[in-house]
Amino acid sequence: MILTIWDTLSKKGHELGLEIHASLNVFCAGHNYFDRGMVYSGHPEWASMVYTPDKGIIPITEEKHKYGAMINPLNEEYRTHILNVLKEVVTKYPDLDGLMLDRVRYDGITADFSSLSRKKFEEYIGKKVANFPEDIFRWTKNADGKYTTQPGKYFRKWLEWRTKNITDFMALARKEVKAANPDVSFGTYTGAWYPSYYEVGVNFASKEYDPGKDFSWATPEYKNYGYAELIDLYATGNYYTDITIEEYRKTNRSIWNETDSQAQSGTWYCVEGSCQHLRQILKGNKFMGGILVDQFYDNPAKLSETIEMNLRRSDGLMVFDIVHIITKNLWKEVEEGMKRGGSL
Repeated sequence: MILTIWDTLSKKGHELGLEIHASLNVFCAGHNYFDRGMVYSGHPEWASMVYTPDKGIIPITEEKHKYGAMINPLNEEYRTHILNVLKEVVTKYPDLDGLMLDRVRYDGITADFSSLSRKKFEEYIGKKVANFPEDIFRWTKNADGKYTTQPGKYFRKWLEWRTKNITDFMALARKEVKAANPDVSFGTYTGAWYPSYYEVGVNFASKEYDPGKDFSWATPEYKNYGYAELIDLYATGNYYTDITIEEYRKTNRSIWNETDSQAQSGTWYCVEGSCQHLRQILKGNKFMGGILVDQFYDNPAKLSETIEMNLRRSDGLMVFDIVHIITKNLWKEVEEGMKRGGSL
């Protein structure tokens, strides 16, 4: 009998006392750098339609500076496809301990501006959007030549609707996965930068938290679509080189994460501050703090510090990814951080 990769990983991992969780991208079906993937090989209609400042509304496959060919989360054909994939994984490989879902989101603030999204949004608010997409937002060019968004009259309602779509999908995915394998863990990864994560339609906070009290982009209804309670295992990306709040206040650096349309700042954007804020928005729900190892190639001692802080202030550690440790032989720094964090 020839074992598949998941069979092999599960068998060997369990022999070593490890849990094995399969990690999968969800709303991404192609690679724009290489023109590969399902949106290139048979399903171009699945590609998200993005509202760009210079070209208007175009398929995301035409944004060659963006590697991920993301999907419109409302595309029913694709949703059926990806749910079948998730169910097949947990059914065919029952020894897996869980799933970790990544990219369960919109591509960014520019997505999705397809005719389907317009129709569904109009149904949600119960009226026609006369000027689409300008009634959502419009692009303006600053003196430095960079573009920024100017919210339209439906902007906040649009954000609310998008996060409802993602939360509804998460609830459906959990239901389908658990029906296929009740014992499997249902988990997800998101970036830790909650103050700007509304740009991708994701509210990973607890339903007990009201973002409208802290953030101007949140409607009073936005809090109804937190999905922390749907998650058995949650990992987040504390991908910051400032470790403590004190250190961040000295550098006061601006952070521009992958999914952001503009730079951000504040105590959210250091490891200690992120963990503190995440505790507040997640309420009693636990999380693992994630680290990005290649951020510390030039300063390995700080790798130990970020491991220690994540272990002390969160409920575990997610390393992205182990190849960076191997490449630079950073095992001593990993061991030191785990010792200081109380895990060795």
